[in-house]
Amino acid sequence: METLPTIWFILIAVLWTGYLFLEGFDLGVGMLMKTFARNNAEKRLLLNTVGPVWDGNEVWLLTAGGATFAAFPFWYASLFSTLYVPLVLVLLALIFRAVSFEYRGKVDSVRWRTVWDWALSLGSFVSAFGIGAMLALTTTGLPINANGDRVGGPFSWFTGYALLGGLAIVAFALVHALAFLALKTDGDVRLRARAAVRRWLPLGLAPLAAWVVIVAVQRGNPFSWVLIVVAVAGAVAAWVFNSRDREGVSFAFLGLFLLAGTASLFVSVFPTVLPSTLDPAWDLTVSNASSSPYTLGLMTVVACIGVPLVLAYQAWTYWVFRKRLSTAHLPAAHDFAPAVGKG
Repeated sequence: METLPTIWFILIAVLWTGYLFLEGFDLGVGMLMKTFARNNAEKRLLLNTVGPVWDGNEVWLLTAGGATFAAFPFWYASLFSTLYVPLVLVLLALIFRAVSFEYRGKVDSVRWRTVWDWALSLGSFVSAFGIGAMLALTTTGLPINANGDRVGGPFSWFTGYALLGGLAIVAFALVHALAFLALKTDGDVRLRARAAVRRWLPLGLAPLAAWVVIVAVQRGNPFSWVLIVVAVAGAVAAWVFNSRDREGVSFAFLGLFLLAGTASLFVSVFPTVLPSTLDPAWDLTVSNASSSPYTLGLMTVVACIGVPLVLAYQAWTYWVFRKRLSTAHLPAAHDFAPAVGKG
């Protein structure tokens, strides 16, 4: 197996795992705007917990997509063309979600806030579901022919695996967000979030666990199963420490569950990057889907410089905004004063 394509397969797996961990809780917070927050003060609190970091978290999505395009252009072309419809919906959802963060607080109006609350909640749900469906199909297969082209109509991708993957990321994001709120807030929101994690963690992690086990049964190896055992241990520890009111430790073990679970997925499918459900001979692999050695070598040099910088500024951001928040920290709601007055 060639070294550079393997390194970049591992790096892309790391990028997707980092995205699911960091963006997972703020996608979940967005969905919880309509299901968990009881009033406008609590909704503003939820927004403020992710306000300083949500756009930085999305860097991982852009980097994962860009790295796939540059390192494995045939993987990128087959995946994104076959999933053109759901990925356009994800893009629109991300746009509405981003705009809602910026616009929600500009006018002190119930109707105005309600519109953007729905935009944020639905945008977060569609984004999480679409990303989960895409990753599930990356590990279970798409109907592509020998040229990597889609066979079938524009919805030939919508299978039981796509539904499972979408539900897996939505459910994980919700539990992850509750664990994050228990760690990041104080007062009644903290207590309710901690209780919700204790109640919903087993059910919320079940779809992702099922996806991981299915892929391990189909394509796995002994190392895949070792990682699954680690993931299960992480989930159990997360529940136990949450029950003992150790929110930080619980959140960390929830991250271990995700890390081990996604690692098992990528270990199971390696060296395949996109299976064909029509014929295994048409699978895309790290060898036949990768860029030239020169391109990968140049990318490796750039990554050695850029990745540490991204990690450093994100770590600094989380450190600066590490304190707990409560509704008492929020100023009264008010209209936004425009920089340019009306003529």
